[in-house]
Amino acid sequence: MTIELYTWSTPNGRKISIGLEEMGLDYTVHPVNLGKREQFAPDFLKISPSNKIPAIIDTDNGISVFESGAILMYLAEKAGKFYPQDFTARTRVNEWLMWQMGNFGPMLGRAHYFLFYNPGKAPFAEDWFAAEAKRLYTVLDTLLEKSEFMAGEYSIADIATFPWAARHERQRIDLNDYPHVRRWYLAIAARPAVPKGFAVPGGNIIPMPK
Repeated sequence: MTIELYTWSTPNGRKISIGLEEMGLDYTVHPVNLGKREQFAPDFLKISPSNKIPAIIDTDNGISVFESGAILMYLAEKAGKFYPQDFTARTRVNEWLMWQMGNFGPMLGRAHYFLFYNPGKAPFAEDWFAAEAKRLYTVLDTLLEKSEFMAGEYSIADIATFPWAARHERQRIDLNDYPHVRRWYLAIAARPAVPKGFAVPGGNIIPMPK
């Protein structure tokens, strides 16, 4: 069995390569170069109709899956790891995974756009998304003050959130201002599978807080 992974070096792409490494699933990497607009290729659109990476094909059954959260749920179900069977525990994982998908990812992605890629062009937007980034990190810090990981035990919620936190500098966030996030971040970065997955594709290195 091999998972065919279509990805690029973005936080959403890294979620899946980290997840695959953590779960011990065999996979083959197919880079989709966003700079060359390969995400619009007809063959890729067959498995990712929204023209976004990542996407996978499971060669066991021919099933394709797009959207990073859905992919993590699929892989965790297949591997039987990082996604508890207990109803209450799984609900906790689901809510924080959806928080990442609906908040921590999209809002920080917009922060990257204004604060890192287009500074000075839209001061109001810069101020708004900088404040939103701080709010989201405060939410995460408050959660992690009471829990080692986001849903108690290490799960796909943590795997989904970590690559976005890895771009904290682009978000003008100092992790030292969020000590519980910093502790969580360093703990995940130290897991042997995480640097391997983070390096896919292109050999990226996890940035460490100052």
